[in-house]
Order: sequence, then C-alpha cells, then structure tokens
Amino acid sequence: MANPTQDIPMDLPVIDLDIFRTQPRDSTAVQEECLKAASALITYGALVLHDSRVSEQDNESFLDLLEDYFAQPEEDLKKDERPEFHYQIGVTLENTEKPKCAADEPCLRVIERLAPEERPLDITAHDPDPKCRFFWKMVEKPPYETAFPGLNATNITPEAEGIKERWGPTMDLWGTSMKNAVEGLTEMTAVGLGLPAETFKDAGRYGPHLLAPTASDLVKYGEKDTILAGFHTDLNFLTIHGRSRYPGLHIWARNTGKRIAVKIPPGNYLLVQAGKQLEHITGGLIKAGFHEVVVNTKTVDVINARKEQLPDRPLVRISSTFFWHLSSDYDLTPIPEVADRAKQLRAEQFNLGRDEGDEVEYKPMKVGELVQNELRHIALMT
Repeated sequence: MANPTQDIPMDLPVIDLDIFRTQPRDSTAVQEECLKAASALITYGALVLHDSRVSEQDNESFLDLLEDYFAQPEEDLKKDERPEFHYQIGVTLENTEKPKCAADEPCLRVIERLAPEERPLDITAHDPDPKCRFFWKMVEKPPYETAFPGLNATNITPEAEGIKERWGPTMDLWGTSMKNAVEGLTEMTAVGLGLPAETFKDAGRYGPHLLAPTASDLVKYGEKDTILAGFHTDLNFLTIHGRSRYPGLHIWARNTGKRIAVKIPPGNYLLVQAGKQLEHITGGLIKAGFHEVVVNTKTVDVINARKEQLPDRPLVRISSTFFWHLSSDYDLTPIPEVADRAKQLRAEQFNLGRDEGDEVEYKPMKVGELVQNELRHIALMT
C-alpha cells in the first residue's frame, strides 16, 4: 500500500469522496480511490474522508446546540431518558454505559498485546463512563414490521425553550451531511472490495442510524488522565466524526498497534472508523477500530483557553459523531469471497509476527441480534 499523505495529521489515508461523486464509476481515478478506501479500512480500521458538501458552520451550530442542551440541570435531562428502549433514543446520562473492554477477555488480551507505551488508560477498575449521550435517529421507515422495535423507536425532542426550536433543524442538517458522506463511503468500500457498489448501502437502507453526540462535563471531569470513554469498539457498521472542540480521542491502527491522537483537519474533513457490523460481514478482513476518549494535556490546554476566551460558554466536550447501521432485520453473514481474503490476511499477519489473537467465528445472525448482544455487554440492555 502506498504511503499515506504525509501532511495530514495522524498519517491516516485521506479518501476523496468528491472523486467518486463526480467522475464516471468505471474511470481509473474512481477505481483507484475505491481501492484506497477499502485498503485503508483493512489496514488501519480508520480513514479521513473529504467531502466538499460538508459545512464547518453546520458542525459549529450543532456543537453550540449540544453544549447548551447538556448544560441543563440533570433533572431536565432525565425527562429525555428512555431505558425501556435500551437508551437507543433520547439521552443516556453519565455513569450508565460501561466500556465493554473493562471485563471482556478477548478485548483485555488486545490491550496486553500492545506495547506498554501504546496502551490505553487502565480501564480494569474503571466505573461506567462519566459521559452523557443523545441519540437522534436518522432513518427511513421500513415497509415491513421489524423484529427489533426497541432498536427502532421514535425520536424525542427536548422541551426546553431556546433548545426545542433549534433542535430538529440543527440535528437533521448536520446529521444529513454525515449520513450522506458515510453512505458514499459504503459504496466506495464495496467497490474497493470487488463487490457491487450498492451492497452495503442497500443492506443499511432501513438501518437505525444515529446522530450520537457524546458529552463530557469538563468542570467535573477535566483533570488530566480522566477516562471519558474507556477503550472500546463500536457495534455499528461505520462511525463518522466531525471535529470536536476538545482533543482527547485516541484510536489504534490495526497494522501498527500504535495509539494515534486524532486531529481532524479543518474544513470538509471527517474521521471514519470501522464497527462490528462491518467486521462481521467481511469475516474479519476489516476489523472494528479500538478507541478511547480521555483528558490529555492538549484537552487541558483547550479547557484553559476557552475559560479565558469564552467564559460564558459551557465547558462541555461534545463529540460530533454519527453511527451508521445495517438494517436490524438484515441477515448478517460473512460474504464468502471477502471472508476468504480475511483468512489469507490473518495468515500473512501471523507470518509477519503480528498476533491477532484467537480466530473469531462470525456466526450468521440478524443485525439486531448482534446489536442486542453488544448492548448487554455495555450495560444498556439487560
């Protein structure tokens, strides 16, 4: 694989969605960019995506709204909590969601295989994450009765004056930008894997996609080396991030085992990571990417700067995050020709001295079953 672009932070490959959108599908430029996208996800589990349709101002308006929302008193936030729907709509308050890796043996072994200096902050004694989250569905209603109604519930709009009026338009505008970008990448990835472009996009047409801002109160949890979201992978297909105002997201590249401090370039750039559904359908050719959110030195620097420059704004770290899912009722089975490549890659990695742990069996199941299994692991579902 060619060396990734050197002048982009993190040295992750940069994929240009504009090439795919504007040039003929059978052109050399499109085919090469699609191969680059698939290779990036195979090699790193992550990439930087450029999409000229993405507006930095839309992200800024979104971050302002969510800072205002999470600055409300807890009793007001609790009105938007829906544990009966496994917290898959509305708000999840702090100290609710547990990082799966705190007690998951295969995950703990992943940490053990990392060099000591590349390991995440220790989560073995970590309590549930001190983060809040809001889930806002960005879905197309299926023409059939889903077997997973709890994963496909109706949205909640907060009631507070000054927030309620801005909520739907702001969430839908930014959510649509990220959804369009990530759906374009699903097509590029399919082409890069030698599959029809619509393979993944069609499988996710009725998915319970979530605009999923995560909030951390930096007045309470602003000390260096505080874990805001413990080491974990995502349970969806692809996760896409806009720029946060506060550093602190670390990701781990599959090929190197290196901890990478995320810095998304300004402008029309987004960070994308692979999730469990993509890992399952590719038979492990693409692995779900591990990541954590912590308070590091750069986070503290931004906290201090914003206290001085914007003393009236809430000190809340908002992640600008979107979870793209396959449809809950979709039959999730590894694609044979892709799974065969996964076995070859695993053997190659082993021969290079890279131990990827025990071989995983990706059993056929509904997407909704995988999601429910993962929700139980992180204490959002009993």
